Amino acid sequence: MYTPRISTYLATIAIAVSTLLPTGVQAQVEPIDSIVALVEEDVILRSELDTAIEGIVERIRAQGGGMPPQDLLEKQVLERLVVRKLQVQRAMQTGIRVSDADIDQALVNVAQQNGISLDQLRQVITSEGEDFADFRQNLGEEIMADRLRQRVVNSMDPVSETEIDIMLASEDFSGGEYDLSQILVRVQDGATPQAVAEAQARVDQIHTDLENGMDFDQAAISYSESGDALEGGRIGWRDLSSIPREFADAVRDLQPGQFSEPIRSPAGLHILRVNDRRERQRVMAEEYRANHIQITPNELVSAREAMEEIRTIHDRIEDGEDFAELAREFSDDTTSANIGGDMGWIIPEQFGDRFAAMLAGLEDGEISEPFQTTEGWHIVQRTGYRETDVTDQALRNMARQTIMQRRADSEIESFIRQMREEAYVDIRLPG
Repeated sequence: MYTPRISTYLATIAIAVSTLLPTGVQAQVEPIDSIVALVEEDVILRSELDTAIEGIVERIRAQGGGMPPQDLLEKQVLERLVVRKLQVQRAMQTGIRVSDADIDQALVNVAQQNGISLDQLRQVITSEGEDFADFRQNLGEEIMADRLRQRVVNSMDPVSETEIDIMLASEDFSGGEYDLSQILVRVQDGATPQAVAEAQARVDQIHTDLENGMDFDQAAISYSESGDALEGGRIGWRDLSSIPREFADAVRDLQPGQFSEPIRSPAGLHILRVNDRRERQRVMAEEYRANHIQITPNELVSAREAMEEIRTIHDRIEDGEDFAELAREFSDDTTSANIGGDMGWIIPEQFGDRFAAMLAGLEDGEISEPFQTTEGWHIVQRTGYRETDVTDQALRNMARQTIMQRRADSEIESFIRQMREEAYVDIRLPG
């Protein structure tokens, strides 16, 4: 992939050389990749835009959606590339870096999520016509942009217990959840009355088209200026307390499939659709009572020695020695060793997937084979099982997350909007 300055330099040389060549020779010169946008001191090339559009087109087709006009699709995809480029630039300026190891781990995660190996992922990417090196670079840029947004979130104040209490008492929080989509027509801060009137006219026309039967997802892809436009404007599941008050008031009485009148927010003018609704469910947690022995490798005990020691302890338990006595003597789990390895009632997922899977596979009274986690080597004995209603605790955690998510959405939206408005961006698409 060309660097910005090199690509501009090469394009200039190509034009200069072509003017000196005879006509017949000029016809044999392959066209140089063109620039479709200048973003501060960087550029976006036509090849980058075409590759991004191909991916979006494939996804829309796979979802069975209608394809928007090519010029609108180019505009939407290019704006997304511009915003990502700005985020990467800001991340670099603020010292955020992504190592090859970070990208390698992200590739492993992508492969695992799709149930394939890393080699198979490489084959899939190349078979679809995308250069694997470009895929790696794009993934690295996405990681940088995500870390920049996370830095914005981390700078926010923590949620107080009083805020959680207020949210739990609100009717909006307890009144179920809404699956939402949106169409956004942006209105910049400080826009002139004429610009506001033009935005209002656009959103009114979109609303009329929806009333006349235009598909909402199609309208979002074609006309929305939000970051989720190419996903059909999908916001996802939200309770009414997690969205702005004007949004909550607009969708509260809507049924699935219905959409709102245009709504004004600091970002612009929105049309919201309710895709589905659901009531909050009670939350039940599986809890296990367990005894535990852990051997942790350290400077004096290697991983292999820890494995051999836990196997010896397991053999002694099978030979009839008391689990509790061996836990007191050998276990490195400081929270349970002194009480014979008794962990009490636990939610096993708190100790990792491996620990949870091992406990779930045991019967009461049964002792596991030695197994390894990041904490060391373990033997666990399951002594009880129950289902517990943890709805109150879950709702409290959900309220905390909802408040944080609402703040994060607002902060990130404001951050990106300001960054975009202040940046030098020259769009060079035809028309």
